[in-house]
Order: sequence, then structure tokens, then C-alpha cells
Amino acid sequence: MRSRTPDRLCAEAVDVARAVTLEAAGPQSVGEHLGVAAEGDRVVTHFFACTEPAYRGWRWATTLTRASRAKVVTIDETVLLPGSDAVLAPEWVPWSERLRPGDMGPGDLLPTEADDLRLEPGWTGDDEPPAGEPGSEVEEDADMVVPSVATIGSIAGQLGMGRPRVLSRYGLHAAADRWDEQFGPKTAMAQAAPANCVSCGFLVPIAGSLSQAFGLCANEFSPADGRLVSLGYGCGGHSEAAVMPRPPQPAPMVLDELHDTDPLALHKAEQDGSAEPDGGPGGPAAQGGAEPAGAGEPSGDPAGS
Repeated sequence: MRSRTPDRLCAEAVDVARAVTLEAAGPQSVGEHLGVAAEGDRVVTHFFACTEPAYRGWRWATTLTRASRAKVVTIDETVLLPGSDAVLAPEWVPWSERLRPGDMGPGDLLPTEADDLRLEPGWTGDDEPPAGEPGSEVEEDADMVVPSVATIGSIAGQLGMGRPRVLSRYGLHAAADRWDEQFGPKTAMAQAAPANCVSCGFLVPIAGSLSQAFGLCANEFSPADGRLVSLGYGCGGHSEAAVMPRPPQPAPMVLDELHDTDPLALHKAEQDGSAEPDGGPGGPAAQGGAEPAGAGEPSGDPAGS
């Protein structure tokens, strides 16, 4: 059982541990004593600070031990270990987990695992015995026409089945979810589209089970040109989006002076409708207002005297 209490003789041998550390690392790399830790029965590790600028936070670890009932401490090993605040390299990740879509370039090879969930064994006809050979389950019937393996193989090749491995159901669903996330009905482009791709003339139908949910876009002005799009996707390049937007109409004028409208009244008298020329009914003379200049001078008219 490992002891939690450091061995007294090994723990007190700090000078011995420092001498060994200085000999292994050099005097310029060893700093102060940081402490001890029990590694087992009569096995103690002394820690010294590392003063190398490139190893900030690291520490030298020198392990001492002694035999049972012996009082002489011996040297086990001296290594450089990282501390709690040491700068470490990131944890190694396998290449299969580091690989991201788009990382492959010309000449790169991406081997597929034998147990890849995206693939399953295909039908090649290798395990099918020819007609008439022992072991075949062909019934001896004169009226029954049994196709040969070569004929079956050619038909399977035309159907895309003559391959060592084909896409599994899991791989099919994973691809469909990935494509639907990029060009599906939940994207911002599809939400603002006038219609969906299912009614677009630029949609190229595909074969297989994916034809129920996807098609190929053939509109060069669409952001999905040449991509597999969901039937619920859509964009502004829809073939039936023929209604052009109307040009914006300017707001009506507040003061329309181009048409025959009532002029604005500039005086209060005009607003009341009683404004007439001077001397007439409602004029200044009739209203008893101030007389114009020269009104009190004698006139040449006899009737005015």
C-alpha cells in the first residue's frame, strides 16, 4: 500500500536531491526547492523550480529512495515535469477527428474505415453460385429460366449495386440532414423566397429515394447553382417570380399649386369675405375708418361745398 507520509530520511535529503539536479540540468536551470511528495514506501520526489525562460511553470523532479532498514539514500531519476501553470501543447487528436469538410486537396487520400457506419456491403455476385452448380438453390424445372451470374452482375452494375460498399441508411440520413441544413426550408434565403424549389422550372429531378426531398438547382444566378437543394428551399431566382416590383410612388404634395384650387387667404378681411375696393360698401369710408390723405381739402365740385 502506498504511504501518504514521505519517508523522513528521503525527505530530509534536500542537498542530495539538489546536487543531483544541478548535475543533470546545470546550475543555470535549477531554482528554489518547492517541496516533496511521497511516491511510495521509502520513495520521495523533490521538486525544484525550473529557471529556463522556455519552460515557464515547469519544475525539476528528483526521486530519492532507500532500501528497507537502510539509512543511505540513493538516486532514482531526475526529470522535468510540468506544473499547474505550465505551457503545454494541446492534447493530441486523431486525424480522423481533426478533419473538416473542405480540408482535402488535390492528391490527398482519405481512407475509409472498414466499419464506417455510413457504408454497408454492396452486392457483387461473388457469393452467388452459377446456375446448375452444386449448392445452388435452383429448382430443376425445365420451364424455369434462370439468369446467369454475368447477366445479374451487368444489371446490378447498371443499378449501381455492383460495388464493394454502398451508402447505408445511416449515411443516407446523415447526408440528407447536412444538405437540408445548408439549403433547406429553414434558411434565411428560403424564408424570404416567393416560392419553393418544388415548383421552380430550374429544378433538375434526381433518382433514388432522395428524389422525394431533394433536387438539383440549375439556375446560374441562384446561390445554390449546381447544389443539391431541398424541395422546400427557395430563392429570389424562382422561375415563376415574374411579377416585377412596382416603382416607388412619391408621396402626395402637401401644397399643390399646379391645379385649380382655392387660393390661400392672406388677410383677415379676405378670410371673412368682406374685402371690397375703397369707397364701396364695406370700404374704409363706409366703415367710418380713417380718411385717406387729402380727404379734408376743398374740392372743385360745387356739390361738395
